[in-house]
Amino acid sequence: MTVKKSERLIVKFITNQASQEEIEALTEWLKEDKNQLVFKDFIKTNYAIETAMNNFDSTEVRKQLSDRIQKENNVFYKRRFSSYYKYAAILIVALGGFYFYKSSNAISNPKQNVVIPREDEIVLQIGSQSQNLDPNEAGNVKDEKGNIIGKQEKNRLVYNKTYSNGELVYNTIKIPYGKKFEVQLSDGTVVYLNAGTSLRYPVQFVKNQNRQVNLLGEAYFEVEKDKAHPFTVNTQNVNVEVLGTKFNVDTYSENISTNVVLVEGKVSLYKDQKTNEDQVYLKPGMKGSNIKGQSKITTEEVNTDYYTAWVKGSLVFKNASFEDIIKKLERHYNVTFINRNKMLGKEIFNARFDNEPIEVVLKYFSDSYAIDYNIDRDKITIK
Repeated sequence: MTVKKSERLIVKFITNQASQEEIEALTEWLKEDKNQLVFKDFIKTNYAIETAMNNFDSTEVRKQLSDRIQKENNVFYKRRFSSYYKYAAILIVALGGFYFYKSSNAISNPKQNVVIPREDEIVLQIGSQSQNLDPNEAGNVKDEKGNIIGKQEKNRLVYNKTYSNGELVYNTIKIPYGKKFEVQLSDGTVVYLNAGTSLRYPVQFVKNQNRQVNLLGEAYFEVEKDKAHPFTVNTQNVNVEVLGTKFNVDTYSENISTNVVLVEGKVSLYKDQKTNEDQVYLKPGMKGSNIKGQSKITTEEVNTDYYTAWVKGSLVFKNASFEDIIKKLERHYNVTFINRNKMLGKEIFNARFDNEPIEVVLKYFSDSYAIDYNIDRDKITIK
């Protein structure tokens, strides 16, 4: 196991994010004495566990570990109950050293290095009513009159596939920082919504009319082809028209520009009213950008993976300033950064993180670029 992978597993275990397989991998790794030393040294450097260190109780820790494993892996618990005590015992040995380390007062004022992000709710606005959505639940979605208009399949809303003959009725979904969500519209179009995003869309599109949605934030669209009903994404700065294609729209209010990256198909971009002269067409692998307050739309060829990696949970920074990086980290993890190092804000970085806990991200910047920071629950201060 590489050093990076072992540190990733340790962070996930301490922050209650480790899966069954990861717990087993970590405990197998800890069977070697040298790895237990690495484990304890890593925790000494990076974590302060809030408990009565002078009263270390291995029985209680064993119970807590087995309870955690049971909660994380309920389906497998009965079948593998006895083996988990073996894993708990190995972890107790490693953690016991850290408890002893703490009780010896080796550090007088340890800092808390576990980030505790805020938990905000996904909100679905249906007419004058609003409701919170739990990504772990499933059930029917009803309008104000009690009619079923779709269903929630955990982290995705799926609307009934049909066109309307009447007036447009809109829903709005708002995704908070720290979460992502998916919506399948009534025409079959799938929209992946990034953290801090709001999408307004019809419950049913109307026959013989263009399909239109309004976006603030960032979303990746997989538009269902329908030549009779062109699809338009309206943002504050640029409108995107398609027939059927895959593309990403980044239009966060704090950005200086709106960026559209085309993965597949063909789209046209325009400002305000659409005319033949004002439209800009994109081909796959191209990005169209419009700076706020300007009328010109520029284009360039890009690696689309950099702009769509977030859909699968990854963070990619390519020639990004530290100021821009912490904005994305705030959205992705629902935390707050306070940067007291103004010189650092302008520095340019390249990095990629694939579904990593924020502690791993912070440690990367600390180890690679000697960036120092303090953590206070969901607030991270860069020195």
